[in-house]
Amino acid sequence: MLDERELERYARHIVLAEVGGAGQQKLKAAKVLVIGAGGLGSPVLQYLAAAGVGTLGVVDDDTVSLSNLQRQVIHDSTAVGMSKTQSAAHSLQRINPHVAVIRHDTRLSADNAEDLIASYDLVVDGSDNFATRYLAADICEKLEKPLVTAAVGRFDGTLTVLVPHLADSEGNPNPRYRDVFPEQPDDGLLPTCAEAGILGALTGVMGSLQAMEAIKLIAGVGEPLIGRLLLVDGKAMRFETVRYQRRG
Repeated sequence: MLDERELERYARHIVLAEVGGAGQQKLKAAKVLVIGAGGLGSPVLQYLAAAGVGTLGVVDDDTVSLSNLQRQVIHDSTAVGMSKTQSAAHSLQRINPHVAVIRHDTRLSADNAEDLIASYDLVVDGSDNFATRYLAADICEKLEKPLVTAAVGRFDGTLTVLVPHLADSEGNPNPRYRDVFPEQPDDGLLPTCAEAGILGALTGVMGSLQAMEAIKLIAGVGEPLIGRLLLVDGKAMRFETVRYQRRG
């Protein structure tokens, strides 16, 4: 149940007919794992905490550096040198003390992915490398966990929602990550953000959209980006959606 302080805190959700008290209860009961407390993970964690998601897990093995602060807005100057999970947990408690934050000071790997993901209802991937994205997608598919995944470049980003364990309205299996991105690129094929740069506000846009999709999935609101890839061109401020299907 929501106490008086929570009813006031989430009042703007509760008056939304599409969310209401029932939807807010679903958010409070939800357990979401966020992979990465960086550029994408920062707005994801902040907005999910503000929305009242009851349990947030944070997976990251990195520490805060000064060069992170241009885009990783969950951290501040006083957190430089601190582990990102510790810094994120401090920020989230300030945002919403009703939210439980579970720190996982590790990198998602083939050895720990199943154990980590199994404990959560939904996963949001804000990682910055292909290996982690493919691993998260494969394990979420195996464990039948919804996945909200995004990636960013210098001025552009992509976003989609994966629930391949479920069928669409016509009874067809929903597509997998490898249906839209069939082959994992080799390491070093594309430059990192440290090499190519990245517009900080872009990660805020994409991470906020990830949080939006996660909230929609939890509360059962609207039409998530299932079988649709959102393409964001930050330079032209152009949003396009491409549909994709299960290949086999």
